[in-house]
Amino acid sequence: MRVQTLGLAAVLSSSIPLASGQCSRDALQAAADHYVATRSTGLMNLRPLLIENASYIENNNATALTGGVLSQTMIPAHNRSTIDTTACATYTELIVVDEAKPYVIGTQIRYKATNTSSSPDGPRYGGLRAVLIDSVVSTTGSWMFNASQTLSHVIEENWGPIVDASKRDTRATLQQAADRYLDLWGPNATAAAEKVPWGTPCRRLEGSMYTGQGRPDDRCDVGLPEGSSPPNTNRRYVIDEEAGSVNVLCTFQTMQDAPDSHEFRVEGGRLRYVHTMTVCACVFGGR
Repeated sequence: MRVQTLGLAAVLSSSIPLASGQCSRDALQAAADHYVATRSTGLMNLRPLLIENASYIENNNATALTGGVLSQTMIPAHNRSTIDTTACATYTELIVVDEAKPYVIGTQIRYKATNTSSSPDGPRYGGLRAVLIDSVVSTTGSWMFNASQTLSHVIEENWGPIVDASKRDTRATLQQAADRYLDLWGPNATAAAEKVPWGTPCRRLEGSMYTGQGRPDDRCDVGLPEGSSPPNTNRRYVIDEEAGSVNVLCTFQTMQDAPDSHEFRVEGGRLRYVHTMTVCACVFGGR
């Protein structure tokens, strides 16, 4: 597992671009939409979005573009993307309910601005090209996995934009909320829990297990750990202030170093929804 972690760190350090002022929301949304569209048409149609030496990480492992789920075709029953203009990145949640190959996939894509005159496709995404695609791919056998059940919960939630800009949380507030939740796994979970900005109601979707009952007092803190445990490491963020969303891909050390995605909806500084996907055939609880 150490080799895997070092490989991940090496790819991330060499692939994540510096933020660019040319990363407009419209261009990033167009790029994310293209990624979603090519899931049903194949890798060849994705290539115009990629720089020549783009990197791909699947479940925290450096992977050839042609070697993982990215090379497969699928028909998503659900997709939702968030936009990070500061980090020049997008995050996309996909749910595929195909009985033969069901998936719930969380994908961060990081971009850099290129010369739009260098390619006939240049202007299509505002000159952006994907440098790194980083996916957590959960499927049959993953923690609490049931794509159809996950879909049934997701479609009932409201992840729409926070229209009133004065009510949007800052980037720092969003990341802090995510980090405080993820710090529940670490040296002192009891102390960490006191800092988590729990909202009411709050609903947690862990794989396909849902804490929401449609009640005004639904809680996200059900079944969470107590005491000391290994931390969540290798955190990578996509933060969208307009959507009140922060996604974190990480290594979930408590669950056998599992590749993991946590996405949070934050409203008024407090957690409203939590979505998790964890690639682990674990047999214990405490998420």
